[in-house]
Amino acid sequence: MSIYDYDVRTIRGEQTTLAPYKGNVLLIVNTATKCGFAPQFKGLEKLYQDYKDDGFAVLGFPSSQFANQELDDDGDIAQVCELNHGVTFPLYAKIDVKGPTTHPLFQFLTEQAPGLFGSRSIKWNFTKFLVGRDGKVLHRFAPKDTPEKIEKTLKSVLASGK
Repeated sequence: MSIYDYDVRTIRGEQTTLAPYKGNVLLIVNTATKCGFAPQFKGLEKLYQDYKDDGFAVLGFPSSQFANQELDDDGDIAQVCELNHGVTFPLYAKIDVKGPTTHPLFQFLTEQAPGLFGSRSIKWNFTKFLVGRDGKVLHRFAPKDTPEKIEKTLKSVLASGK
């Protein structure tokens, strides 16, 4: 199965897949609006704005699995992201990113790019997966890796055509 085949629901409730992003470089991030890493939303938005014309997108997937740091309602999540952080990149409905109810997309991402010491688990909010134009997971970034820190890798991937 390709990354583009997974069913996802947008933050507005529409059922879709990631197929519209075929041929783009993606940064898929599990987010949480009440997390200490939430200031990264601004950096993620900047990456999105700076490189979207080069075939790049940030895709945000809220999760409340880490210290319950996400709002309950998808509409509230969207509003906080837009008003407090200026987010315009695509957001999706809140999902589970670890444990027995892990969304299949995040099962795929963690299998393709295990974490430290081969762990297939997501340890915290704002874990980031860089996906190439061919749908292959190229890099996994830790929550502490800021968007500014990963920009060099992103530029390299965009320049390579991968």
